[in-house]
Amino acid sequence: MTARFGIALDTALHLVAEGLAVPDRHALVAPSLLRSQMVSKLYADVRAGRMERAEADARLDRMRGLKIRLLGDRVLQRRAWAIADALGWSDTLDAEYIAVTALQADAFVTLDPHMEKAAARFVATASLHDLLTG
Repeated sequence: MTARFGIALDTALHLVAEGLAVPDRHALVAPSLLRSQMVSKLYADVRAGRMERAEADARLDRMRGLKIRLLGDRVLQRRAWAIADALGWSDTLDAEYIAVTALQADAFVTLDPHMEKAAARFVATASLHDLLTG
């Protein structure tokens, strides 16, 4: 089965940390902020001594190798604003991941049960297993 998945930051981080490959028949989408958030998270991990710089660089290389369409247009921003407002969130960052799924994907994948529950109000959700096998 071919599917397009919106993935959260935690999912992208897990994919690159574990060196997991998404089947070619699946497509990935995320907001353009994914890259900056991933660099920021890995930088913080290196600064805090939780990871060596070489490992962070390797993960960034794997991230760059993911076939993922990154979006950040006005329509996505409006949708993210509406989702964050509906959920009472203090910012729109996580809402962008849900919004990109609503606009461009069949289902949303996150490892965070709270984010999954929030997303389920707006989009279909799927598991990491679905993403990796489907």
